Amino acid sequence: MTESKNSPLCSDTAKRILEAALEKSIKLGVKMNIAIVDGGANLKAFERMDGAWLGSIDIACKKAKTARLFDMPTGDIGQISQPGASLYNIEHSNEGLITFPGGLPISDEEGCVIGAVGVSGSTVENDHLVAMAAVSAA
Repeated sequence: MTESKNSPLCSDTAKRILEAALEKSIKLGVKMNIAIVDGGANLKAFERMDGAWLGSIDIACKKAKTARLFDMPTGDIGQISQPGASLYNIEHSNEGLITFPGGLPISDEEGCVIGAVGVSGSTVENDHLVAMAAVSAA
């Protein structure tokens, strides 16, 4: 299957993104849950590495959803959702959002957001590194 410009996130691309995330997880020696959502924030691909935390399944999915709904990294949303900030308590909207690192939007070659990745299962620093590797494969 080939992609045209401004196409939605296709299965081949989602698989490539997922593979890049798995490869980075293995290099870091961590067990991750990795969720890829399409432009409508619907789950497109998912992997739970053997031994990855069960509780991180929901977190990975919500990180991906959050990154797509707001088209920004989840860590950035976390910075503007602290007490006293303009988006304080936003994590309670949309049936629950995640506002710490590990979720990143996925853009096409023209810069249009076509989906997002969410990663959970280690430190937020490692989650973010794996998400960055995933996005770089898009």
